[in-house]
Amino acid sequence: MEGNQLFPVFIKLNTIHTLLIGAGPVGLEKLSAILTNSPEARVTVIALDILPELRELAEGYEKVKLIQREFDTADLDDADLVVAATNNETLNQQIRTAADQRNLLVNFADKPDLCNFYLGSIVKKGDLKIAISTNGKSPTIAKRLKEVLNDNLPEELNDTLQQMQALRNTLNGNFTSKVKKLNEVTAILVKEKNEDKVKKNFKWLIWTSIIFSFGIVIAAFWHKEPEFQAYIAQLNPMFYWFLIGGFIFAMIDGAIGMSYGVTSTSFSLAMGVPPASASMGVHLSEILSNGIAGWMHYRFGNVNWKLFRILLIPGIVGAVVGAYLLSSLEHYSHYTKPLVSLYTLILGGVILSKAFKVNQKHKNPKGKIKKISLLGLFGGFIDAVGGGGWGSIVLSSLIAGGRNPRFSLGTVKITRFFIALMSSLTFITMLNGAHWEAVAGLVIGSALASPIAARVSNKISVKTIMVSVGVLVVLVSLRSIVNFILKLV
Repeated sequence: MEGNQLFPVFIKLNTIHTLLIGAGPVGLEKLSAILTNSPEARVTVIALDILPELRELAEGYEKVKLIQREFDTADLDDADLVVAATNNETLNQQIRTAADQRNLLVNFADKPDLCNFYLGSIVKKGDLKIAISTNGKSPTIAKRLKEVLNDNLPEELNDTLQQMQALRNTLNGNFTSKVKKLNEVTAILVKEKNEDKVKKNFKWLIWTSIIFSFGIVIAAFWHKEPEFQAYIAQLNPMFYWFLIGGFIFAMIDGAIGMSYGVTSTSFSLAMGVPPASASMGVHLSEILSNGIAGWMHYRFGNVNWKLFRILLIPGIVGAVVGAYLLSSLEHYSHYTKPLVSLYTLILGGVILSKAFKVNQKHKNPKGKIKKISLLGLFGGFIDAVGGGGWGSIVLSSLIAGGRNPRFSLGTVKITRFFIALMSSLTFITMLNGAHWEAVAGLVIGSALASPIAARVSNKISVKTIMVSVGVLVVLVSLRSIVNFILKLV
């Protein structure tokens, strides 16, 4: 028969006598495992040489007895369980033969063929104990699984066990009635099944919104811009510049998790694109990328749904108002452009400051940020007006305010999808003559970069990228501001 044929049991070592033969490094490991799981175990250790560390360990346990001499088969007469930790093949065979004659269970370190039971890797969380067996094939795999479970099983599981015991002790009636009551009480543990239905509906909402938004974008391009049809036959060279720029900016964003908006906006302004059109290009190109990113965070369970609900509506309102205001001032772009350049200049400084704090430990925050709805409103408005900043403002504020970084990132990515969608639709509705070649270049370039950005990000120093981006944004923004000042002079 194939597969693991072992029958797992949990032995009360405090009620029997365990004999450990061998007191070297392996013997120390075995004794430590026994006492860690059963501090009251009665253990006799027999060995000709005893490791000082093993002596030190045994001193803390009254029921552990050390005998420094050679093993004798008569030592098995008073034993109930035997563990052999020797590298002497002849001695091991002698122990196995004598143990079989006395019907004793015996374990041999690193000798699975001689064993009639194995010592598994143990995961312990209070009263919860999980034993792992690989049928003697790979103790290393068992050890690695133990590490994974230890890291991922919360310590609070023991509190749950204690509470369930206390609840069980309060129940009256027969076995059937107790089981029924426990099922009612523990129904909360499977509440996630109902939440999964809501999340599935949310999945369809995301993908429907993506398809719907792109349908509207294409229809708007086709019907509102007669020139758009001509672009299919002959593209403006600016398209290729923005195609390359969008690809590079998306790669940078994939590497450091930020700066796509500020780099794209700075580049667009430097290329002569008005602020509103620049912001529209950024948000259109972010619809798909943030939709995919939000979906992946949803799949990994990285979304705080309560935080999502609080951020969503204020964020959308702020984004729509900001997009409407910036679009209304499109004819005054020579005035709004230096203001947006000033904003990107500030964000460039923020990126540089963060670059030199990448490896520094942050102090514990004093408390969680409370006015989240106002943060969402402000972040959405600034993001639409400046062509970026939702992540820099909202995500950094949430984390600095004590929110969990992983859940904050997932939630901000999902809300960013809806904010990018609504601000894009506002820009399309308001703008009659937009720089579609720049917008299309950013959209296609960023889409091409998305699948490979994560792989490349692991090859380059985050600090190097952030410093380079910060310097570039600052220089480009300063150039736009200086040009504006020179024109006034």
